[in-house]
Amino acid sequence: MTSPYTLVFDLDGTLVDTAPDLITALNFVLDREGLPPVPMASARNMIGAGARKLIERGLEAEGRMVTPADMDRMTADFIAYYADHIAVESRPFEGLEAALDQFAAQGHRLAVCTNKLEWLSKRLLDQLDLTRRFAAICGADTFGVQKPDPTIFRETVARAGGAVKASIMVGDAGTDVGVARRAGVPVIGVSFGYTDVPIAELKPDRLIHHMRDLPAAAHSLMTA
Repeated sequence: MTSPYTLVFDLDGTLVDTAPDLITALNFVLDREGLPPVPMASARNMIGAGARKLIERGLEAEGRMVTPADMDRMTADFIAYYADHIAVESRPFEGLEAALDQFAAQGHRLAVCTNKLEWLSKRLLDQLDLTRRFAAICGADTFGVQKPDPTIFRETVARAGGAVKASIMVGDAGTDVGVARRAGVPVIGVSFGYTDVPIAELKPDRLIHHMRDLPAAAHSLMTA
């Protein structure tokens, strides 16, 4: 039995498959601008850097440029629509809840560190009945910085009641690997998330392809 650790999770593409609802919201905004929808398959890898960046990438795919004021308006429209449709099709990845149960039974702390807005993150997790599992849920606006800035990781661990030296990041993209490296903690990459660079190329300390493999990967880092 290892000493308690804090497992810090990214949200979109790591805990929850949110792509269907995020892309639906993106296409709602694009449609209002008279632009065609972005296909789900290609749009999945646009996710992960927040609503504004998702819209920018969607516009770039159509060769469209907009003014900062238009981007502000489109981002507000996106967030309003998404907030009302946040868990229509979004679901936890298979095996997630069993893995979280195992960590909780072993006395480990669980936290969420995401570049999604905090209130949207909590609304999503509330609707999926996952909020109760986490000691802290922190987003891009919680501390005024986003991943890969290590401040958001350190403050998330502190809010969860843990210690950075006994923590592990779990994520699907470069921002997750980057925040772990800057915070000086190990990182587990998941191969089923959203990233324009394959997670394996970013060389996480462990790489898993299904949530059932997460407890073993985490335990190997805790006992290394």
